[in-house]
Amino acid sequence: MENRIKEYREKSSFSQGKLAELCNVSRQTINAIENNKYDPSLQLAFDIARTLGVAMEDLFISENRRERNE
Repeated sequence: MENRIKEYREKSSFSQGKLAELCNVSRQTINAIENNKYDPSLQLAFDIARTLGVAMEDLFISENRRERNE
């Protein structure tokens, strides 16, 4: 699953470390999610979206949604 976390994180002027702190995870976890090396749990995905003030649908892009838009 692709995501736009880095884009929205930078718009919010959060470092990876700050976002990680606010979501109670490590900076490495945020880095891995941003680089599509790790899919977050549903709870963490909600926490990230809430912290960034973004709808889940705007933050995460499923394979099915990407294929429909191409």
